Amino acid sequence: MKFGLNKATGERIRPEPGLFAVCPFCEAALVPKCGGVRIHHWAHRNDKMCDRWWEPETEWHRSWKNVFPAEWQEIILPDKGTGEKHIADVCTSHDLVIEFQHSPINPQERITREKFYKNMVWVVDGSRNKFGFSRFMKGIRHFEYIEKGLFRVANPEEYFHPAWLESAVPVIFDFKGSEPGEDSIVMKNLLYCLFPIRVGKYVTVAEMPRETFINSAINGKWSLHVKRFIDELNREKQEWQIRDAALRLGLC
Repeated sequence: MKFGLNKATGERIRPEPGLFAVCPFCEAALVPKCGGVRIHHWAHRNDKMCDRWWEPETEWHRSWKNVFPAEWQEIILPDKGTGEKHIADVCTSHDLVIEFQHSPINPQERITREKFYKNMVWVVDGSRNKFGFSRFMKGIRHFEYIEKGLFRVANPEEYFHPAWLESAVPVIFDFKGSEPGEDSIVMKNLLYCLFPIRVGKYVTVAEMPRETFINSAINGKWSLHVKRFIDELNREKQEWQIRDAALRLGLC
């Protein structure tokens, strides 16, 4: 964890040698880990995280978190109906949850987290899986151009990790950590957003500079743009289903 809670003052504090803090989530004692190998962080004394959705942080996690205000980071969000609560990596002032995922994720956990947070977006570390990255790079040459920064992709299972193809929310792939190569240099500051609606065999992918995503998440425009675009995709899907049904019945 980046922040522990100073029980005396109620302030969130960063780890430093000799400091004492408790977990904002479960109020158990935390230990500052300030070595030279891993990023500085707070840890439970038994090294067991109290939120089962939490994964050990990497430099990639921390660098992404740090582009957002500190008061938006590691926010505890409760379900008012059940009392269940979890720590969101980032929750903006516009109630957009951003989850940064470095490790593989169980499909059931992904579904559960999407249902819990609702208005959310995944940012996935695409650099950790070299096969996935090379597969994506081969596939991008076959993406069908719609307009600037927007592509239609047939048979997406050939290019994207199957764990993310069934997501109900946008999934952004970040390849910045990939080893430099002929193509990866060009892509270094680009993000690729996979939208959740499939129309026939096609999905839609947006290519954008990382600053575009960051700025729109901060100013609140991201959720508005995504909602409008997904509504448009749903209309397109309904029209396709009607045409497909008519073709099957021999009406066209």
